Amino acid sequence: MNYIFFGTPTFAAGVLEQLIAADMLPSAIVCNPDRPVGRKHTITPPPTKLLAQRHGIPILQPEKLSEIQARLKTMKAEFFVVAAYAKIIPKEIIGIAERGAIGVHPSLLPKYRGSSPIQTAILEGERQTGVTLYLLDEKMDHGSILIAEKLDVENRSYRELEAALADIGGKLLAATLPRFLAKEIVPLRQNETEATYTKKFKTDDGYIDEKDLREAIENRDVEKANSIERKVRALNPEPGVWTIKNGTRMKILEVALVNGRLKLIKIQREGKNPVLSP
Repeated sequence: MNYIFFGTPTFAAGVLEQLIAADMLPSAIVCNPDRPVGRKHTITPPPTKLLAQRHGIPILQPEKLSEIQARLKTMKAEFFVVAAYAKIIPKEIIGIAERGAIGVHPSLLPKYRGSSPIQTAILEGERQTGVTLYLLDEKMDHGSILIAEKLDVENRSYRELEAALADIGGKLLAATLPRFLAKEIVPLRQNETEATYTKKFKTDDGYIDEKDLREAIENRDVEKANSIERKVRALNPEPGVWTIKNGTRMKILEVALVNGRLKLIKIQREGKNPVLSP
C-alpha cells in the first residue's frame, strides 16, 4: 500500500504501531515539528516521529501543510490516514491522494467531534465509546463513516482509555483498508442532528472547589463524589485536576470511590513531589 500517515501524539502512535505490526508501513508520516516540553522546555520529538525513526519511515514535519504540498504530489499516495493530526487538512491537500483520506477518531461519530472526545466521554459518564473510521472532508470530523467499533469505558483513566482506543483503531484500520481499496465498503453519511462537539480543556477546567471536595470526601454528596472521580480520570495528566487547600495549590492525581465517598489516593502539593494521601 502506498499511503501517507498524518498524526502526532500518543494516540496516533498507537494507531501507527498496529499498522506496522500488520506489515502495513506508510510511505511517510506527517507530524508536527519538535516542540519544547516540560518545565525545562526541552525540545522533544512527537511520539509518531520516534516510532517512524525506529522503523526507517520517512518523516515530514511542516508548520503548515502548504510547505509540503508539492512534495506530497510527487509521492503519488493512493490514500492518506489521519489520526489526531490536530489540524484541519485543507480540501486541496486531501485531493492529492487518489482515494482521499481516512480519519481515525476516538468516539462514535457523530458524537464528540473535535479535539477531546476521550476526556469528554469520561467526564459525561458514558458507559461506551469507540473508534470511527471515516472519509475526511474539509469540515471537522464530518465525513461519511466507513466503520466503527465500540468499547466499554469502565473505570479507565484517560491514558488507559486512549491506549485501548488506539489499539482498536489501528487493528480496525488494518482489517478495513484492504476492503476499502477493493471498494467493498459503502460509506454512510453522518446524521447531523446527532452531532455533538468537544472543546480543548484548559487549566481552569481542572479546578475543584475545596468545599465540593470536602463534601465528596465526607459522603454528603454522592453526585459530587462521582463527578470529581470522573474529572480526575479524564483530565490527568493534562491539564490536571487541582484545588486550593489551606491557601496552597494541591494537585489531585488519583482518587477512588469507596461506598459512595471520594477517597484521595495520590496528591501533589505545590513545590513538592507526588505522595500518597494520608
